[in-house]
Amino acid sequence: MTAAENVCYTLINVPMDSEPPSEISLKNDLEKGDVKSKTEALKKVIVMILNGEKLPGLLMTIIRFVLPLQDHTIKKLLLVFWEIVPKTTPDGRLLHEMILVCDAYRKDLQHPNEFIRGSTLRFLCKLKEAELLEPLMPAIRACLEHRHSYVRRNAVLAIYTIYRNFEHLIPDAPELIHDFLVNEKDASCKRNAFMMLIHADQDRALDYLSTCIDQVQTFGDILQLVIVELIYKVCHANPSERARFIRCIYNLLQSSSPAVKYEAAGTLVTLSSAPTAIKAAAQCYIDLIIKESDNNVKLIVLDRLIELKEHPAHERVLQDLVMDILRVLSTPDLEVRKKTLQLALDLVSSRNVEELVIVLKKEVIKTNNVSEHEDTDKYRQLLVRTLHSCSVRFPDMAANVIPVLMEFLSDNNEAAAADVLEFVREAIQRFDNLRMLIVEKMLEVFHAIKSVKIYRGALWILGEYCSTKEDIQSVMTEVRRSLGEIPIVESEIKKEAGELKPEEEMTVGPVQKLVTEMGTYATQSALSSSRPSKKEDERPPLRGFLLDGDFFVAASLATTLTKIALRYVALVQEKKKQNSFVAEAMLLMATILHLGKSSLPKKPITDDDVDRISLCLKVLSECSPLMNDIFNKECRQSLSHMLSAKLEEEKLSQKKESEKRNVTVQPDDPISFMQLTAKNEMNCKEDQFQLSLLAAMGNTQRKEAADPLASKLNKVTQLTGFSDPVYAEAYVHVNQYDIVLDVLVVNQTSDTLQNCTLELATLGDLKLVEKPSPLTLAPHDFANIKANVKVASTENGIIFGNIVYDVSGAASDRNCVVLSDIHIDIMDYIQPATCTDAEFRQMWAEFEWENKVTVNTNIVDLNDYLQHILKSTNMKCLTPEKALSGYCGFMAANLYARSIFGEDALANVSIEKPIQQGPEAPVTGHIRIRAKSQGMALSLGDKINLSQKKTSI
Repeated sequence: MTAAENVCYTLINVPMDSEPPSEISLKNDLEKGDVKSKTEALKKVIVMILNGEKLPGLLMTIIRFVLPLQDHTIKKLLLVFWEIVPKTTPDGRLLHEMILVCDAYRKDLQHPNEFIRGSTLRFLCKLKEAELLEPLMPAIRACLEHRHSYVRRNAVLAIYTIYRNFEHLIPDAPELIHDFLVNEKDASCKRNAFMMLIHADQDRALDYLSTCIDQVQTFGDILQLVIVELIYKVCHANPSERARFIRCIYNLLQSSSPAVKYEAAGTLVTLSSAPTAIKAAAQCYIDLIIKESDNNVKLIVLDRLIELKEHPAHERVLQDLVMDILRVLSTPDLEVRKKTLQLALDLVSSRNVEELVIVLKKEVIKTNNVSEHEDTDKYRQLLVRTLHSCSVRFPDMAANVIPVLMEFLSDNNEAAAADVLEFVREAIQRFDNLRMLIVEKMLEVFHAIKSVKIYRGALWILGEYCSTKEDIQSVMTEVRRSLGEIPIVESEIKKEAGELKPEEEMTVGPVQKLVTEMGTYATQSALSSSRPSKKEDERPPLRGFLLDGDFFVAASLATTLTKIALRYVALVQEKKKQNSFVAEAMLLMATILHLGKSSLPKKPITDDDVDRISLCLKVLSECSPLMNDIFNKECRQSLSHMLSAKLEEEKLSQKKESEKRNVTVQPDDPISFMQLTAKNEMNCKEDQFQLSLLAAMGNTQRKEAADPLASKLNKVTQLTGFSDPVYAEAYVHVNQYDIVLDVLVVNQTSDTLQNCTLELATLGDLKLVEKPSPLTLAPHDFANIKANVKVASTENGIIFGNIVYDVSGAASDRNCVVLSDIHIDIMDYIQPATCTDAEFRQMWAEFEWENKVTVNTNIVDLNDYLQHILKSTNMKCLTPEKALSGYCGFMAANLYARSIFGEDALANVSIEKPIQQGPEAPVTGHIRIRAKSQGMALSLGDKINLSQKKTSI
């Protein structure tokens, strides 16, 4: 092991700007100075030794003049000094002076102050010299009987470390600690002692646990956690022990400590797959989620519940707990609610759907009473979507849900109302028996709708599904009521003129003079200031939309009026009634056209809307059977096609999910019988505690891809040339928020390279955690240097630097080899994700950074190019496959991804195949990327630019 790789327990931060003191001045301070100057001198000595200075002349000075002092600060510093100072001669023998040190520590182990005893015992854990420890063993054993728990628990740790490293010094340690454990009362001491027995003598630990298994609930939480770990390890290695300890784990589920409950539930699930065990563990998880206030804890435990659900055998048990899971909705955090609703939706079945819908309806009504908050609106949307999914899967529920949800069509929050409308549109098409109920409810809330977008959708539904004479008349009445007095232009002009009529019962207030921003005088009366606001309030909704210049709703109204008029003509035989109804519909359209052409609206009518209304007037004037078919049959068929395509897509994605979850067993796979498995084979199963420890340390073992190009070698970057005096290459290991650079440094010269240092710097949102320590490389020797880099956001980062070294014996300055740049690939942080079309459009409008990339590729097929981009960028295509199928020479698709830092990335691909240039012409077009941060948009654009062309392998 090289000097750089020696184990270091204590890290000390040193200011580098100060001048290092000389050995003579330090010796003088240590001999003749007061306590304060001795403390400062000792600190300087420690820093110099850490920096590689030897200082052998000071060892005896410190033993003579500093070691006998009783000052606590000096004693603490001496512990650090003895830890780092070289204790052996070059040939490996212990220095004679250390015998004096050993005697001083024997006295400290018998010191009346418990802090000095305890800290000395902690220091002894770090010693690696058996000759030093041997004389101290009786004193260490005596500390097990000290009155203070701080000394006793550190004595246990010292005995454990010494037993592990030098068993011959204390061969009876397990027996000693077992006896200590039986009589000990302090929780922390018991925990340390039990921990030692687990690792040193598991059988004794089990014997102790067997004697007190009924009192486990009364132990402290730190001891309970260790007991859970022991039971897990024992049962993992020897399954026949499960029956003996499973009752203990059940009891620990009732522990007062949340950490113990969490670990016990996780252990119970791994030990038993019986429905009662799964139910107890799931119930414990649910209680933890509800009682814990920290949202991060809630999310972690929810993930464990979701993992339980992934197992097909456990899903049925969790279905019985859906109502308990829904108690988590009382948490105000949106992310927790989102996960909970998704989990409940995955577990819903015909047995529990009714109860689920009742709870969700109550939650929806609750959101109406809560004061307006951004998360309340989003939560309402989530609830609406969940109810939507329940009703589609269980049609019997739709009748209960629809009346409650339709109240929200008049909601101020357009997004929630749009979700309700989408649900209603699907329900009215799919469930014939609910059409009467939906139309009736729609007519009730129609007048209260505040959003023009929702108004258009409601008009379409009423026009499409009103089939009786009474309903058609009701729709016409509602439209007339919503438009107000007609003709609109004349009535509006009258109103404007009517404001000054003397007949109006209105008192004019006193005229007052006002100063405008320009500094001129303006007169204002109470009449002119109050009247318009009153007029605005009284204006019917549809009339308000039209006067605001929104004539798209007028085109929608014209289509609705045409549909119901054509249907009315088919239903009613009397010519007079037919003509009267058609004439009324045409009058409404004509008055809207007149309004659009006048100067009253804020924006004039567009040509498209004029064409649409004119077409509807023409259709009503001719009433041809072909147009009747188009308006009353084709529209509904296209909705039916769209819904069936959507349903097909959902079924396909569900099928893929279930295929993922189903464990496929090949015919020739070996069958493992637990009773016949050898003990050494049992250990090959994954140890959950070990895995969680590795994950915390960032050493998770990723399964390498089957493709050999995606192996580790693919991530090796050459940093210097083969002809450079020092050759270097780096393996870049990305682990979520950290990047570990494992740099191989090879000395290619015949000289010894001293102080060989890897100097790194970063560009972008990267931060170097620590500076790599210097090495000495023998001729043609090599070494590995590790460097940690923290990542803060998704953008292209660059790591650059150089290797500097001294050649031993050479008088020249330091030599330097410049390294190639290491580019960090953002694809390690981007993951495919999904969102609805409405969310995509909203984000597209909100995100301010756009990067437009011109397509420059050698791929000739549109679909091949799209698939290549999806593979290169890790994005998901939101445009359904059916919309992309077929061939028409051009293609448009929306892509979406999310980074592990929670940043969204949107892309729109607009590409075409220039047919005039022949069949081998490459694809042309643009890709527009939008993101919240500039770094994300630019990095994704760079990635697309680099990977556009397909390389032939």
